[in-house]
Amino acid sequence: MNFFSTAVKFLALPFAQANYRNDLRRTLLALSAIGVLTVFVLLGGTLLSILPRLPSLDLVTDYRPKIPLRIYTADGALLGEFGEERRDFTPIQEIPPVLKDALLAIEDARFYEHGGVDYRGVARAVAAGLTGGMRQGASTITMQVARNFFLTPEKTLRRKLTEVMLSYRIESALNKDQILELYMNQIYLGQRSYGFSSAARTYFRKRLPELTLAEAAMLAGIPQNPSKHNPAVNPARAKARQELVLKRMLQLETITQAQFDEAVAQPLAVSQRMQFEAQADHVAELVRQELYARYQGATYTQGFNVYTTLDKAEQNAAYESLRRNVLAYDQRHGYRGPEAYVELPADANEREETIDQALAKHPGSDKLIAAVVTEVSAKRVRAEPAFGDTLEITGNGLRFAARALQPKTPLAERIRVGSVIRVSQDAKGHWAIAQMPEVEAAFVALDAEDGSYRALVGGFDFNRRQFNHVTSAWRQPGSIIKPFVYSAALEKGFSPATLMNDAPLSLPGGADGQPWEPRNDDGYDGTLTLRRALARSKNVVAVRLLQAITPQYARDYLTRFGFDAAKHPDNLTLTLGSGSVTPLQMAQAYAVFANGGHQVSPRLIEKITDARGQVLWEAPAPSKEDRQPVIDPRNAFIIDSMLREVVSSGTGAAASQRLGRSDLAGKTGTTSDAVDGWFAGYAANVVAVAWMGYDQPKSLGAREFGATLALPIWADYMRQALAGKPASERTAPPGVSYVDGDWVYDEFTGDAGVKALDVEMSPLDSIFDAIRKIFGD
Repeated sequence: MNFFSTAVKFLALPFAQANYRNDLRRTLLALSAIGVLTVFVLLGGTLLSILPRLPSLDLVTDYRPKIPLRIYTADGALLGEFGEERRDFTPIQEIPPVLKDALLAIEDARFYEHGGVDYRGVARAVAAGLTGGMRQGASTITMQVARNFFLTPEKTLRRKLTEVMLSYRIESALNKDQILELYMNQIYLGQRSYGFSSAARTYFRKRLPELTLAEAAMLAGIPQNPSKHNPAVNPARAKARQELVLKRMLQLETITQAQFDEAVAQPLAVSQRMQFEAQADHVAELVRQELYARYQGATYTQGFNVYTTLDKAEQNAAYESLRRNVLAYDQRHGYRGPEAYVELPADANEREETIDQALAKHPGSDKLIAAVVTEVSAKRVRAEPAFGDTLEITGNGLRFAARALQPKTPLAERIRVGSVIRVSQDAKGHWAIAQMPEVEAAFVALDAEDGSYRALVGGFDFNRRQFNHVTSAWRQPGSIIKPFVYSAALEKGFSPATLMNDAPLSLPGGADGQPWEPRNDDGYDGTLTLRRALARSKNVVAVRLLQAITPQYARDYLTRFGFDAAKHPDNLTLTLGSGSVTPLQMAQAYAVFANGGHQVSPRLIEKITDARGQVLWEAPAPSKEDRQPVIDPRNAFIIDSMLREVVSSGTGAAASQRLGRSDLAGKTGTTSDAVDGWFAGYAANVVAVAWMGYDQPKSLGAREFGATLALPIWADYMRQALAGKPASERTAPPGVSYVDGDWVYDEFTGDAGVKALDVEMSPLDSIFDAIRKIFGD
């Protein structure tokens, strides 16, 4: 019986195990169904909770990107940009096909075929989320638009589902081209650049239609990781990514093998920083301040475009002229020594890091590049710059700093391993030791008729010193103030032919009770006319003239030209330029002589438009009828003739020699101890002023004058400004006569007016006077 029972159990065992397996299978299936149902319930609940909270699509259907303030010259050259985001809005129709093909190849090849979501990618992401991880999966362009416009970067299942639902809504609200347009204008591409148009300018200094296949592929590779694939920061990784884009394009047959090979081999010149078409940082800052006063915070996001009155070619000529002549002055006064010194470690990696840290404290200044010396001898210097290969300087490149290469030179002035120096490269690629100048300079040019700026350079390097010397530097004008005293004297009966006594003068009122004895720089000439006295900038004659008309009269008269009377002394030193002016103020004042007697108000902004080009504000057209004369047109005509003499045969003669024109007018100015050097002048309708000096006033050198310091800046600019313009001649206005060899007001002909001052006329003097009137001085 026991045996039978045991046998039955043994025979029934397989059937019992089969029933157990079936039960287990059914149980597992039931659990799976419950699990799937739970997932769907959870997903459904999540979706139902997400739906009411989905954001409005206004951000994409009424797209208003943050576009920076951009500033242009009158002829459309970009000279400045302000805003946290560099961005241009470019319609999809204007984006070149090569860039669209490159982007879609690497980011979303089926963009025009799918409905906005890659289901396989989403499934992977959801599965990863349920198991505790979260990968992005294969996000489509539409999903990236949803993410960039509406979502945070967090990686959660809820956010992924929100992204999917937003993608469907975006696809139903916009067509494919509109979605791609949003993406290509909004995406971040490194270097503060948003959108491909801005990135093309930032990295390649090009507009989108100018991009090559190689450049387009490199830009298309950036969105996945803008920091890792940034060609300005990680060129090797950017190149690898570019080749991946090109391979994908080849697989998709959007390019041929020959195009692929050519693009891979093309060397790309990637810019390290934003470049502008016109060098005008001080102008850009003036405009920024003006726009911020009008629009506050919206200034940097609403895409305002400001068109200035500047001319691109003239602005760049002014910038290059100022820097070139400042450097020439600096070269004349010798090498001061390295900017700094760092101890270089023996370890190669530590050495490289030390060099990088040192150079970060000495940023480049246009063509003046900082470098750390790694090898040095009397015949060769090798140095490491912040970018590029090791520089080698030999031959003439060492001449400027030859003394600093000698072992007996004091340590602080000696170039040695670890010295931080400046180098520059000539047109042939040869390197030379240079230095950052300590001296400053300023230049401004206006249209003499309407006051519009043609060029403005507020200093040698805006990044080093943002102070605008044109508008804000109050300096002593020296002899460039003299024409205004002469102008005042014309109203008192003087004329260019008035004879003056150029002889030593001693006056009471000097320091410590001693007599004041003004002196000329070039000795004394005895009797000479006012015309020659101005041409040769005779100080003593100017003092005698001011004494005759009184300082108070001249000081009040200066205000006609826009000068501040409070900035000028009420004494005889006024005529020697002991007051204070700005270069801009001086340009306004000389414009009065240039335009026949009218004061002009400087104007910089021509018009302001919004991001779509609609004009928001435009300067009223200047009208000659609305101008009121501030001095007699006859006065302006006569002073103009005298200023032309200064440039043709006086202290400003170098200007005529440089430019070869007969219509130049102007005046040099050098203050006591050559602390300030000036040249102010004009031709045609351009009036310009150049200044050079130290911010902490000190002598520029015993052999330096306005003619050596500022005149070259003025002349080099004028060569561009006057190119192609014929020489201008001035027609005498009614009320002046040409008598005995010079101009005079009609009411001061004959015995009227002042014929001589402090001059005792002997019979022989009278004969010489008659000869001068016939043949001139």
